[in-house]
Amino acid sequence: MNLTTVQEALEIILNSSENFGTEEVDFINSVGRVLKEDIVADLDFPPFNRVSMDGIAIAAEAFNKGIREFKIEDIQAAGSPQLTLQNTNNCIEAMTGAMLPKNANVVIQYELLDIQDGVARVNLETVRDFQNIHLKGLDRIKGDILIEKNKMISSAEIGVFATIGKSKIKVAKQPKVMIVSTGNELVKVTETPAEHQIRRSNVYTLVSLLERLHVKAKTAHILDDKEVLKSKIEGFLNEYDVLIFSGAVSKGKFDFIPEVLDELGVEKLFHKVKQRPGKPFWFGKKANKTVFAFPGNPVSTFVSCLKYFYPWYSKTMSTSEELNQAILSEDFFFKPDLTYFLQVKLTQKEGKIYATPIAGKGSGDLANLVDSDAFLELPDDRSNFTKGEVFPLITFR
Repeated sequence: MNLTTVQEALEIILNSSENFGTEEVDFINSVGRVLKEDIVADLDFPPFNRVSMDGIAIAAEAFNKGIREFKIEDIQAAGSPQLTLQNTNNCIEAMTGAMLPKNANVVIQYELLDIQDGVARVNLETVRDFQNIHLKGLDRIKGDILIEKNKMISSAEIGVFATIGKSKIKVAKQPKVMIVSTGNELVKVTETPAEHQIRRSNVYTLVSLLERLHVKAKTAHILDDKEVLKSKIEGFLNEYDVLIFSGAVSKGKFDFIPEVLDELGVEKLFHKVKQRPGKPFWFGKKANKTVFAFPGNPVSTFVSCLKYFYPWYSKTMSTSEELNQAILSEDFFFKPDLTYFLQVKLTQKEGKIYATPIAGKGSGDLANLVDSDAFLELPDDRSNFTKGEVFPLITFR
């Protein structure tokens, strides 16, 4: 049987990305979304010569003439209109964030002053022009691009939006996603399973993985009835942009998903990938609808979402994915000629990341993920992997 390699599968998926358009949201609700417009300075940054230390504002010329005692004319507070130093031999008290008074070009902080009876004595021998002053336009000038589009919005960007009065932000629309589990053996989280049953877990794992991308997915469960599956999936294909299945994609008597998708006109782009876990993975398209059908074993579903859906989402949003690597901390042997996603625990020493294998009991060992931090991606062209070698890393913590 010819299996699709991991690299081939990823290339097919990335070439199947979609553009879901844009929408405007309130700036305060934009964290985690992908910016789809350049953010431009509407004013100089800062918009005026801004005092950066609490103290007195003086004219350097007076100081350089030997004057060390300055009569206080007034107080320049932050948020108040600009004052004018009437006598350049005097001073104006100036607060951090305030406009620099006219005719002043130096600020001396309070820690270097003695103030008595309305006179400030300076305990300093030299000053420089614009000392303790944040000059107008020093950071950015009006019209400069402050944030380029296609950036993932964080709390740092929120402050910039507020500063320039940008209350509405254009962001990439999120895909509408339906996550579907199948199987008569699955029961609700709130139910006590019988001996032959287990609780649904994969769909909630997938929901939480997508929430990390700020994608709010819907969920559904369908019993192992081909006609019911076909009817439900047909409706989902009409309503949602992306369908993600967990289970029913292998060779079991009740693994109807590939057959049903074919009958509904979904083009299979590949089925079965040269990897462990996750070998039965199925992927296809119908027009602008995208279907990820992951195997039902918990670890298979988990790693396949990270390895394939996450990069597809990044490509769709026009963002870049961070590529990580780690050093294998001990020798490891894996015989089948498959790409192996090895569960590992991470440690950091002297700025380097080391990955220690975590022993598990196969792709159904969901609990083992709790002890792991990531998957180390071992290539399919050999069986022996030596301590100290560097491999790609897929993190989930």
